[in-house]
Amino acid sequence: MLARVLKSTGSWYEVETEDAIIYQARIRGKIRLSGHKHTNPVAVGDWVQIDPINDTEAQITAIEPRSNYIIRRAVNLSKQTHIIASNIDMAYLLVAIRQPRSSTGFIDRFLVTAGAYDIPVTLVFNKIDLHTAEDNDEMEYLQHVYTQAGYPTMAISSIEGTNLQPIIDQLKDKVSLIAGHSGVGKSTLINQLFPGLDLKTKNISDFNRKGQHTTTHAQMYKWPFGGYIIDTPGIKEFGLVEIDRDELQDYFPEIFALKSECKFYNCQHIQEPQCAVLKAVEEGELAPDRYQSYHTFYQETDESSHTKGK
Repeated sequence: MLARVLKSTGSWYEVETEDAIIYQARIRGKIRLSGHKHTNPVAVGDWVQIDPINDTEAQITAIEPRSNYIIRRAVNLSKQTHIIASNIDMAYLLVAIRQPRSSTGFIDRFLVTAGAYDIPVTLVFNKIDLHTAEDNDEMEYLQHVYTQAGYPTMAISSIEGTNLQPIIDQLKDKVSLIAGHSGVGKSTLINQLFPGLDLKTKNISDFNRKGQHTTTHAQMYKWPFGGYIIDTPGIKEFGLVEIDRDELQDYFPEIFALKSECKFYNCQHIQEPQCAVLKAVEEGELAPDRYQSYHTFYQETDESSHTKGK
């Protein structure tokens, strides 16, 4: 019987069959994904085969192939990875200029990871109700930078319900993921879009402070207007994994667009002569923060990095 994983607690999984029957399920035996060292073999969003035990419980016997997933390095476990969610149609990265501030480095790490698995991302600038004039200027600058790079952006207030209709229109009948730092307003936004859900909105930053047993666990909810949303507890850090150094530039759209203009076909845009990317940075045509993220990520990766897999 085929079912989709809606919730993971580490040992038990809530799954829903195609007939909308809910089971509490456990893995039968050890399910391993070849070539990977994931802390969670089964992730929210996975399609799995189950064998019902009774009316409420079942065993997971196999995982169906994933179309994509969002992955991160497990906290304090540099050689292990954690799948945040899988089989995603689109992702929303909720960011804020203040309370808490979302760094461009964090934003770019998420965008690169999503891009590596062909997951479209919309940047949603939240908490505009708290903005000063300077905050608005900074937000408009960042919206310009990311729009020029090819990413859609929105500006909302989840607590006041401002500018939410475009999000509802996009979410309908899709499997979407919402991510961001703790306290950025993810649960508040979901509660505005689905008032009956009544998610807790307390600070959840402790999820990422104690290592493997408190790493990110997601949960999937069905929208009343059609489709699903995957809510993720706050992500404090987002380490890149499964990204090869040679392909990193492919996940910065504005750098990828310039690579053909470089003198050398294998230019890595670090210190090579007649590099179109470095020239664009010098001439102010490429945002310095975006290039700095690329340079930082390049230094973090190495030629021994294993190729991304699905």
